[in-house]
Amino acid sequence: MALWFYSSHQTPALTAAATLPVLYSFRRCPYAIRARLALAHAGLACELREINLRNKPQALLDASPKGTVPVLVLQDGKVIDQSLEVMLHALRDNDPDGWLQPTHGSLEDMLALIERNDSFFKQALDRCKYPERHDAETVNQAQADALTWLSALNDQLEETGYLFGLNPSLADMALRPFVRQYARIDEAQWNEQPWPHLQHWLQRWIDSALFAEVMETYPGWVPGTTGATFVSDSIESL
Repeated sequence: MALWFYSSHQTPALTAAATLPVLYSFRRCPYAIRARLALAHAGLACELREINLRNKPQALLDASPKGTVPVLVLQDGKVIDQSLEVMLHALRDNDPDGWLQPTHGSLEDMLALIERNDSFFKQALDRCKYPERHDAETVNQAQADALTWLSALNDQLEETGYLFGLNPSLADMALRPFVRQYARIDEAQWNEQPWPHLQHWLQRWIDSALFAEVMETYPGWVPGTTGATFVSDSIESL
């Protein structure tokens, strides 16, 4: 399984004279959050362009016609437009806490869990978050699927507090933004669930300095201007 890839095209959105990669992002998007987590923890600076998903700038579409975030445009014009690939690119450059080297399991095990999160759980999450878009039977099944998934994560966290051993890993960082999104649907209901290990795992991350940094609010990017510089030197344990 390939760890990361670049799209085959180059974009005019970044000139050879540019000094930083450009990251197109949207603050609340869980995919963009996990990309920013890895970039920040790896200490890779970039120019952050916060976009409005309802009014996508042409520069974003030129870089990645699918028009979703995150999109990372490197100094040579190459594009990485999948969140997991951005994470792997950053951590292969600098992985100070060994997020790619779990104490339990393997990178392949983590990637398999992330793939299941991004397919099975993400579908259930969207249906729970927007029940008005679906019929009652579909929503009920989504709620059951979400509970099954989250209960399994809680069980996996019981022994060590992290998904793959004694320390935070790629899987913890890739999944937390999605679990956070589920918890925010109904916080009272979330707090009542019998998931102490999962709740602690999520809250520990939310209370961290790294989370605060990656969730900082930036003004919307105005085409033709330089975006904000995004960089972090946080090295705390999560």
